[in-house]
Amino acid sequence: MPFASLPKSVQDSETKLVYLCRNPKDTFISMWHFTNNLRLHHNDIHSIEEIFESFCKGVSPYGPFWNHILDYWKQSIENPNKVLFFMYEEIKVQPKLQLKRLAEFLECPFSIKEENCGVMDEILRMCSFENLSNLEVNTNGKLSSGVENKVFFRKGEVGDWKNYFTIEMSEKLNHIIEQKFQESGIKFSYI
Repeated sequence: MPFASLPKSVQDSETKLVYLCRNPKDTFISMWHFTNNLRLHHNDIHSIEEIFESFCKGVSPYGPFWNHILDYWKQSIENPNKVLFFMYEEIKVQPKLQLKRLAEFLECPFSIKEENCGVMDEILRMCSFENLSNLEVNTNGKLSSGVENKVFFRKGEVGDWKNYFTIEMSEKLNHIIEQKFQESGIKFSYI
């Protein structure tokens, strides 16, 4: 949900917000798979090219993707005690460091004893894509709407967009990313 769409009571409260940002190319592929998985029983799957053009024009479920990111980025800079801005790719590369950042942001830092006895490792194991995607509730459970929980899990990999994008698609999105984020200071790895 865009920051501006959050209830004023949340925006003005001491509630802490954690924003997880992902490379736009992987975000697009994930969104494309997810929406097509939701549509499988309707027989109206959308081609990657059709949805890609819409995405490039800013059409996505919660408004233009770049505006969404930039709003939370701005909030994280203006109010770092309220909004923590995470990059998915950084979590994949340095999970312990990012877990530490999260704990400190939530004002529950790990003690030296907790770090030394493996508490962080156990949290990372329990919260891993592998573990969560294989939980019984996620392999066989359904929402009240009938949507299977497993549609919320696909690969959790960085760089999977390379298996789907043409050179032209990659160049087009690179240009849009550069144009939209050039003055923000946000840098996307794996592009």
